[in-house]
Amino acid sequence: MGRGLGAILSAESKASINSASDEGADKFVGNIVEVQLDDIYPNASQPRTYFDEKALSDLAQSIRNLGVIQPITVRKEGGKFEIISGERRYRASKIAGLTSVPAYIRLVNDQEMLEMALVENIQREDLDAIEVALTYQRLLDEIGLTQENLSQRVGKERSTITNSIRLLRLNPEVQNAIRSGEISAGHGRAIISLEDSESQNLLFRKIIKEGLNVRQSELASNQLKNPEKTQPRTKPLLPNNLKKVQKSLSDVLEVNVEIKSSGKGNKGKIVLDFKNQEELDNILSHFRL
Repeated sequence: MGRGLGAILSAESKASINSASDEGADKFVGNIVEVQLDDIYPNASQPRTYFDEKALSDLAQSIRNLGVIQPITVRKEGGKFEIISGERRYRASKIAGLTSVPAYIRLVNDQEMLEMALVENIQREDLDAIEVALTYQRLLDEIGLTQENLSQRVGKERSTITNSIRLLRLNPEVQNAIRSGEISAGHGRAIISLEDSESQNLLFRKIIKEGLNVRQSELASNQLKNPEKTQPRTKPLLPNNLKKVQKSLSDVLEVNVEIKSSGKGNKGKIVLDFKNQEELDNILSHFRL
């Protein structure tokens, strides 16, 4: 078996097998084989744009101890192999000093490769919300999927995809704060619910300064959108002459009296409070009915 794989990966075989219809492709494609790191190169359209150096170092140490547990996925491109998924494992293997890695061979065209890389990228648990949103957008723009198609491909609700992509409308500073973990995607959604950039920046500063959680950020967003609803209504000041009338009536009727004025003093209403029938009868006794 080992000798057969060695023959498959010889220079002649690598040069001659370029499609699934080529002779020997059935032995080559779909197999997991050891591929020299020197024969592998990263995908130029790799959707993942950030690789944490500490995480790579930890993965490299794991590879030194246990080897590459999960093979990378590559496609054959001439005499070389282009990574479809597994660039972190590829980079960590180089750091660990390996000369080859196990690889699963696929024969795919550029569009199929990009879609596979993008969809595989979305399934990762360590992606930040902006990277996920960028990946969704690339699938829509470059692969030509609709949001409905995309929902089916990645197993996510369409509303989840829509809300994710909306984060890309945030300014770069807010996006960077989400990527760094300074704020969450939930904070970002509260910010993007505001229409104008000035209000968005105001809320962003408030979240950072006061350490607001997502719920508090949503409330602050609503206050910025509807400031008149959050301001307590102040009662118009009662003119002095009506204050005197209010007190006089209260003294005579022996109940609480409130005069509500329009503010100009020429229009309003009188409210008489009574707690029981006796107080009501007492009020009525002062009026001729």
